[in-house]
Amino acid sequence: MSTQDTVFYRQKNAVRVDFTAEEISSDGALILLEKLERRHKLIGYLSEFIADHRDPLRTTHSTEKLLKQRTFMLMQGYEDANDVEHLQHDPLFIDVLGGSLASQATLSRFESSLDKKGIFGLMNAWLDRYVESLEGREELIMDVDATDDPTHGTQQGSLFNGYYGQFMYNELFFHDGQTGQIILPVLRPGNSHSNRWYVAILKRIIGKIQARYPSLKIIIRADSGFSGPAFYQLADDYQLSFVVGQASNEVLKRKSQRAAQAVQRHYVNAGVKHQHFFPIPIRLKAGIVHSAATPK
Repeated sequence: MSTQDTVFYRQKNAVRVDFTAEEISSDGALILLEKLERRHKLIGYLSEFIADHRDPLRTTHSTEKLLKQRTFMLMQGYEDANDVEHLQHDPLFIDVLGGSLASQATLSRFESSLDKKGIFGLMNAWLDRYVESLEGREELIMDVDATDDPTHGTQQGSLFNGYYGQFMYNELFFHDGQTGQIILPVLRPGNSHSNRWYVAILKRIIGKIQARYPSLKIIIRADSGFSGPAFYQLADDYQLSFVVGQASNEVLKRKSQRAAQAVQRHYVNAGVKHQHFFPIPIRLKAGIVHSAATPK
């Protein structure tokens, strides 16, 4: 380690790891987080869309630094703004932030300063950055799903969800099914239904994508909670392909009974644990047409 202790350089200064214990930090991942930020500049990019109404003569920490500090604190598991009281002398935090940390009061004011307009600005900025990454793609598979995020306090929007049986946020995510990128994250109150705001937000996303890449094929994948007339109308209007789950009902069971029996006979009873199936019309001698499951 005496000859291989340099992690990276910041201009003319070397960032090193050693075991002399002169200054100790338990947040070593900050080095990697800063390296990622220096490469992608996501925090710097997003900070440009956050309005700063403070008096410049009384400002110590820039918007970018505040966003960077709060983001890095959250990623290191320091959820509360007052955790800065224990981090103000942390050598790694001081180093990656280029000086002293902002106080709890400053961080709280920064978080509270974002209004509805500011949040929409950040959402559009995040989405625009994703759209730029689609250059050269011929097809996009967009996965849509909600996730339960349990809460443990009295945060705004923390509400009881009867389905999950807990106080929570019900977050909505649009994912790129091929690259794993988060197209757009949406924080929603805990009592939100899975498809709350879903179609309206999807319409904005599709509009931005098709405005720049009109020939890009878009396929939407979602479970039955996102099935509904508004979505199918949107799919027709924007010529979207989709794979959407359907909640079971007696009519659906009757129509799929033969295909289900074929799957049971040819694969389940044969002990095949996993298989993909595509319904293919097969004409029997008696002239009856039904669907048989054929493996992929």
